[in-house]
Amino acid sequence: GGNIWRGRAGKGMDRTTADHMGMLATVINALALSDAINSMGGSARVQTAIEMRQIAEPYIRGKAVRHLEKGRVVIFACGTGNPYFTTDTATALRAAEMDAELILLAKNVDGVYDDDPKTNPNAKMIDKLPYMEFINKELHAMDTTAVTLCMDNNIPILAFGLSEKDSIMRAVKGEKMGTLIC
Repeated sequence: GGNIWRGRAGKGMDRTTADHMGMLATVINALALSDAINSMGGSARVQTAIEMRQIAEPYIRGKAVRHLEKGRVVIFACGTGNPYFTTDTATALRAAEMDAELILLAKNVDGVYDDDPKTNPNAKMIDKLPYMEFINKELHAMDTTAVTLCMDNNIPILAFGLSEKDSIMRAVKGEKMGTLIC
């Protein structure tokens, strides 16, 4: 009981518990997104890395591929199902498994900058960035494990701003925007 909330050395919540809570939060978002797509006439399925059959399918690669072949949107939730792995890493893993051509990484800023644009008004957005440069400069738009997995599988990442009008549609249509990490 009590140890869970104190975590290691009595400081904060246990990391594993916090990560599991985060995974469950992704299910809530996935269900909301699925409902929005379905209510607009699309067809979406949610697959989760942690089984919860009453509300979503378990992640099964072959089933996800069949959904995609049928024109359905597949939304992956619960990350990898394991603590200590970020949703960025899960995204890169699922992209590799699905033979994705590109990862769309919607963030709070409109791309990757050479410095923090919130604290440095002279920070410049980078249009194109090699994987190794991203890793070597220790940039934080995506975790290094995820970027390395993308590099190993030759999956480019387009980092762009979620708050911009129609940004997801513009990214899907291939409009030049954000930062391409490749």
